[in-house]
Amino acid sequence: MIIGVGVDIVEVERFKKLHEKWGEHFLKKIFTDREIDYCLSKKNSYQHLAGRFAVKEAISKAISTGWTGNFRWKDVEVLNDKRGKPFAFFHNKLKEELNSCSVHISISHSQNYAVAFAIIEKS
Repeated sequence: MIIGVGVDIVEVERFKKLHEKWGEHFLKKIFTDREIDYCLSKKNSYQHLAGRFAVKEAISKAISTGWTGNFRWKDVEVLNDKRGKPFAFFHNKLKEELNSCSVHISISHSQNYAVAFAIIEKS
């Protein structure tokens, strides 16, 4: 049974400007070390950063709480499996809350925009 759906779109240029202005502090506030390492290893790193941010926003919308309560940026970690497919790994109270759920995500990006979609399904 689907209990939540969320979508988000982000301008890639926004992440470039924020990173240029705030540097590592900005990245470390929003992303885990594994996310940062992955994104910065890519040729178009800002597209990947924007995509991961969009996933975090889409999941916050799908759980219907947004960024209130115990939900924090790094509670959602977007990783890739061996085939490159993205998946969400959860930390802290969000991990407990979504323990009995399947969370499906999809990310797409162009030069200017990144979009992500999340579906939360209760087993």
